[in-house]
Amino acid sequence: MKYTKFFIIAAIVGLFVVFYMLGFNKYLSLEALQTNREALNTLYHEHRVAFTGAFMLIYIISAAISLPGATILTLTGGFIFGPLPGSGIVIVSATIGASLAFLVARFILRNTLEKKYERNLKKFNEGIAKNAWSYLLFLRLVPPFPFFLINIVMGLTRVPLRTFALVSFIGMYPGTFVYTLAGGQLATIHSVKDIASPRLIGAFTLLGCFALIPGIYKKLKGAKK
Repeated sequence: MKYTKFFIIAAIVGLFVVFYMLGFNKYLSLEALQTNREALNTLYHEHRVAFTGAFMLIYIISAAISLPGATILTLTGGFIFGPLPGSGIVIVSATIGASLAFLVARFILRNTLEKKYERNLKKFNEGIAKNAWSYLLFLRLVPPFPFFLINIVMGLTRVPLRTFALVSFIGMYPGTFVYTLAGGQLATIHSVKDIASPRLIGAFTLLGCFALIPGIYKKLKGAKK
């Protein structure tokens, strides 16, 4: 068990080292995407299946170990595949990657933390278990919450993988669609900030607040009893 955990951690660290040493981070920028868009488009049309498979694999690994560049990859998906097919390919890849990160956090950290903070985690787990859908949907919909942190924290709870994956898929889809839609208009984008406007962030935050209503209702109902 210890060796398995060590191997997983070493593999993650190794991927980070390779990513930065080979300079892959330079390609995950809006400028690089706009510069290489024609080459990417040609490559896709010449090798559709291989390109799609490679894109999904890169996205899954990126999401699983929290490499930077998810926004650029999502824009790429929208530009290459189109908004609807692109959002489907991206959301499936993101959900698989998030689920892998969730499982890694659960396997490596949960038992150790449960032994050390048994009382606190027991109460936390009970609260999450009752309203897992509401809490997770809220976290996925509201933009400021970091993608990787949600994966890790949820991995430390007793939320089933099936619930985590399904709610993540639903909660991440609206934002994914917005970015793949923007990817279809790549030439007109001057900055990633042009996409995530304050109005859009506010709309997603409001949508996330609606997701909390069932949980709040349950609490109020329980308090009355």
